[in-house]
Amino acid sequence: MGLILRLLVVAGLVVDAYVHFHLAGDVGSTGTLSEGTLFWIQGAVAAVVAVLLLVRARPLPYAIAFLVGGSAFGAVLLYRYVDVGAIGPLPDMYEPIWYAEKVVTTVAEGVVTVAAALGYWHASTASRVPAADAGRRLSV
Repeated sequence: MGLILRLLVVAGLVVDAYVHFHLAGDVGSTGTLSEGTLFWIQGAVAAVVAVLLLVRARPLPYAIAFLVGGSAFGAVLLYRYVDVGAIGPLPDMYEPIWYAEKVVTTVAEGVVTVAAALGYWHASTASRVPAADAGRRLSV
């Protein structure tokens, strides 16, 4: 189960990174912190976390993956359905339509969020072996 969760999270992060890198040049580039810059940052963070999770399937990388996937999933849904306008240095990213790349990345971010939460739980419980169980396993 641990390997499946790990692969789901990594695959979702890779899809998220690819789509954000691909769209970064197509979105607006005005303002203090442009939408294109935010897309480059999201893509880079998703790629780094995917590599981190490939190297170490521990609770901390899963927690970071959960934050990356969950924040992106929440943002895409928020900006799809609510026109919140510009917030400080963040541009107005309201986009009330669905298109293929947006659907793909939204599904990937949802998968990352759920699989990373389960992966965190699995990695946390798998790393804790009670002393009584450890002794019992050695004697069997």
